[in-house]
Amino acid sequence: MQRELAAAPEPILSNLGKPGGVQPDLRDEPWREDPQTASAFLYAPDGSGQGISIDLGLPTVTQVVALADQVQEWAVEALWSLGCPTNWPPCPQHPDSHPLAAVVRAGRAVWVCPTLETEVGEIGKLGH
Repeated sequence: MQRELAAAPEPILSNLGKPGGVQPDLRDEPWREDPQTASAFLYAPDGSGQGISIDLGLPTVTQVVALADQVQEWAVEALWSLGCPTNWPPCPQHPDSHPLAAVVRAGRAVWVCPTLETEVGEIGKLGH
C-alpha cells in the first residue's frame, strides 16, 4: 500500500474503534489508476466495501481530513447495516442529532460540531 495512504487513516481508524464505532478491514486493493492518487478499500463486517483515496503529495493534515470524510461515509453505511446509530462520530453537544465534521483548523485535523462550529478534538484523539 502506498506509504501516504497507509499512514493517513491511522488516526481515523483509532476513532472508529471507540464505543459506538465499527472497525473496518483496510485492504490494499487499488482502484484508481491516477498516479497522483493512492487508493484502497474498506470492508465492513457484512462484506460490503467502499473505496477510499487520497491525492499524493498534499500535507498530511489535508489527507487525514479528506480520508475522515470518506471513512465517515463508510462508517454510516456499516453502522446502519449493524442496526447501530449512524451519527459517527457523535457530536457531544447534539448526540442524537448529527455526527461531527472533519476540518483543518490551525494546521490540525480536527472534529467539529457542524452546527456550532466548535472544535471537539483532534482526529485520532476522541475520547482521550
